[in-house]
Amino acid sequence: MSLLSALMTPLGLGFVRLMAVLPLSWVRALGAVLGLLLYTLVRSRRKVVMANLSLCFPQWSEAQRRQTARRSFVYLAQAWLDRGWLWHAPEEVLRRRLRLTGAVHEFEGLEPTVVFSPHFYGLDAGATAVNMNIAREFTSIYTPQANVKVDEWIKAGRLRWGRVRLFHRIDGVKANVAGLRSGQVLYLLPDMDFGAAGSVFVPFFGVQTATVPSLARFARLGRAKVISVVTRMTAAGYEVEILPAWQDFPTGDLVADTARGNALLETLVLSMPAQYYWVHRRFKSRPPGQPSVY
Repeated sequence: MSLLSALMTPLGLGFVRLMAVLPLSWVRALGAVLGLLLYTLVRSRRKVVMANLSLCFPQWSEAQRRQTARRSFVYLAQAWLDRGWLWHAPEEVLRRRLRLTGAVHEFEGLEPTVVFSPHFYGLDAGATAVNMNIAREFTSIYTPQANVKVDEWIKAGRLRWGRVRLFHRIDGVKANVAGLRSGQVLYLLPDMDFGAAGSVFVPFFGVQTATVPSLARFARLGRAKVISVVTRMTAAGYEVEILPAWQDFPTGDLVADTARGNALLETLVLSMPAQYYWVHRRFKSRPPGQPSVY
């Protein structure tokens, strides 16, 4: 059994739950050790991270990419252990460790709103901070986990603060659009490779990348504004920043609008490159005639 799969057993999840009673510095130290072990032992995933970094940062030296990859595994492990206190510690602990900043006023009222939440390792901390502090109804699209116990634990954690509905990706868009038009906030994480079907190829760090055009599509169908929620891991916990609403979006050009989302994402990744979710095979789908990068 690999180290990754061991973390997703009942015993592994029990270990993560213990993080709710430990000082944050201890949790982060354990995460650092675990992350370095993952980097060393999980060779297949390390190769994915290095391939991603090579494509996105060809100007970096090999040493720079390896250093970022090691730090990325550390952030991955720390964020996973942090879910122990995010989903099980008392509310006062979370309020000390989660700092919500920026254009919080964008959530005021019942204006249809789509949230662009990129896959930084702290994304669950960001969603938790928003749910705890914003008195709105939220919906999100959820991809079930293969491990039933892990799936139940993740869903329970994400539903902890009540005002959230999770839809399966195969449920389609109708329920989400109806929710938007009724004043609910749709939380989207569209920066993963869900296959070429239904995606458009637009640049991401100069690489033509299969990207679902859901931001522009939901904004148009729901007559909604788009804002960004960006989560940064810090020594004290997490800083969750709300960015102002996008202007002149959508334009009606689905490809251009999707490229704009990737351009913003590039800027965000450059501000904290090791905290992005590089363990995902982001370039799995390739334009016709182009070989696999993995």
